[in-house]
Amino acid sequence: MKRQLLIYGSGRHTVPFLKYMAEVTGKNKPNLCFIPTASGEDQDYIDSFYEVCAQINVVPHVISVWINSYDQKESFDEVISKMDAIVVGGGNTLNMLAIWKAQSIDAALKKAYNNGVVMGGGSAGSLCWFNGGTTDSRPKELSIVEGMKFIDKSHCPHYNSEKSRRPLYHKNIISGQLSDGYACDDRSAIHFINEEVSTSISLDDENHSYYVHIKSDGAIEEVQLPNTIVSEFD
Repeated sequence: MKRQLLIYGSGRHTVPFLKYMAEVTGKNKPNLCFIPTASGEDQDYIDSFYEVCAQINVVPHVISVWINSYDQKESFDEVISKMDAIVVGGGNTLNMLAIWKAQSIDAALKKAYNNGVVMGGGSAGSLCWFNGGTTDSRPKELSIVEGMKFIDKSHCPHYNSEKSRRPLYHKNIISGQLSDGYACDDRSAIHFINEEVSTSISLDDENHSYYVHIKSDGAIEEVQLPNTIVSEFD
């Protein structure tokens, strides 16, 4: 059973990334589920998910955490286990992970991942799968948040769009506060299979993904991953 993860730098829904995620499930018309916890289940964000899904061959679903026992008779584990792919949205990573832990959604996602359900997302939806990274989930400044460790590396989204992200990521790796890891520009994505990089895809030739680590001389090194360009209008 392959464990698959597709992560990208921005939380914005795009046809190519969700289409790619749907295709790697191997299903003709997969069940694709959006979890918008990090945005507080913003309705415009949910609407944009349905708009993108209308352009690809999927059955769309949305999981809400703001439920009660009278209205929802299936557990989160039961709902998630029926999906072929899960996409997590952007927003407040810290709050999202706290809610997931309280509701055992983190455990349900891990179980589904190990059973071959494709996982992914952007921004908070990419950061959450790694061992840690920087987040804007707390007041005043970017800070470190611990992820679910599906992949035991660090991660940095928004690598090219937020000026403080790249230097802070380098600083935290050099200081040992973060492990080596992967960074994604907003319009670039990495597909992992069994926790190893399979490919990197991008919406244009200006956005890239990187492996970032410390060299033997103590200097930071960015290794740009080879990109396959996919059209945003495919």
